[in-house]
Amino acid sequence: MSDNALHDAFFALHHGLPRQGPGSDDTTARLLAMAGPLPARPRVLDLGCGPGRSALALAERAGARVTAVDLHEPFLDELRHSAEARGLGDAIGTVRADMGALDFPDGSFDAVWAESSAYSIGFDTALERWRRLLSPGGSLVVTECEWTADAPSAAARAFWDRHYRLRTTAENCSAAVAAGYHVVGLYRQPSSDWDEYYGPLAERADAADPGAPGMAEALAATREEIAVRREHGTEFGYTGYVLRPADLRWRTRPETATDIPAVRAVNAAAFPTAGEAALVDALREDVEAWLPGLSYVAEAPDGSVAAYALLSRCRIGGAPALALAPVATAPRHQRQGAGQAVVRAVLDAARARGEGPVVALGHPEYYPRFGFETASKHGIRTSFEVPGEALMVLALDGSRDVPRGTVRCPAAFGV
Repeated sequence: MSDNALHDAFFALHHGLPRQGPGSDDTTARLLAMAGPLPARPRVLDLGCGPGRSALALAERAGARVTAVDLHEPFLDELRHSAEARGLGDAIGTVRADMGALDFPDGSFDAVWAESSAYSIGFDTALERWRRLLSPGGSLVVTECEWTADAPSAAARAFWDRHYRLRTTAENCSAAVAAGYHVVGLYRQPSSDWDEYYGPLAERADAADPGAPGMAEALAATREEIAVRREHGTEFGYTGYVLRPADLRWRTRPETATDIPAVRAVNAAAFPTAGEAALVDALREDVEAWLPGLSYVAEAPDGSVAAYALLSRCRIGGAPALALAPVATAPRHQRQGAGQAVVRAVLDAARARGEGPVVALGHPEYYPRFGFETASKHGIRTSFEVPGEALMVLALDGSRDVPRGTVRCPAAFGV
């Protein structure tokens, strides 16, 4: 059997299906919300678009001008037909090209989008090659299959090791940071996203002619893939990443011993009293609360400490969590992005460690930009009275599975 026969059989199985990978319109909408705000009519590059379900949603929901790229011309034909049928022909342009070798000018797009397609060139390669295409403030949105179990079974590993080396969320977050991005948001895709892909694909496989050239082999591979998901679906899954290139104006890093006086000064200057500065000093002495590597500074161009953010160990009920406090910016650097840069950096560092949820008590207009949401929606409360909207929580791994219960902070917080 020739490679062409297997290639043709594979695409014969997939033509006309609504999706070419796990996903849903709801997932696209959630990722779009995390990527915002976007310009009034954003320029979006949809890579590995397939028949264009995401491209259509982006054009309809965001009013985007979408450039949809795929190597398989019949998929682009399907997309053009669907776009015309929905009155979106002027909003979506198609390009037959290799997503790993694109010749668009630098800064051409407000968002680069790749659902279930980056695997074809690899996550790290995608991060490297697509970053230059983003305009200032633009976002890279990519979904990636990864391990969701601490100890995947031998059978699941054997399957994926033959096809694509999966990593954990923490490992992929580390790769994103090393490539020069901040993680704006994560979304752990639900099992129903796999059903939207595998349901129609399984029906197509059952109706296929196994005697067609290459079809027996294509059917065997497809059925094995579906079976592995059915038997080991709790061990791996897709996660949506919303990434943004780091703000180069501010160098962020873990604090060092020599930073301690400057950190104290920034906290003292940023708040009405010296309480926050004293809090940091007290937390440094608490071996259970202090987590080396999660005390971060942002440097001004002259090398001075411009902003500070700290994550320390707390608990929600009996489960380990993190408390984000304090966050401080030196007065002369406020409202210039230093605070946001250092918060994103310390959250990235926590993700790379595989940490769990983060709680924050603060301005409800500020923290949602980092993905925090009202904690009471998750059954999280404090032992002291605070405005409900001021207590917020962030699931670092993009899941909705956060513990319920009362937040118990280190003794240094005095609550």
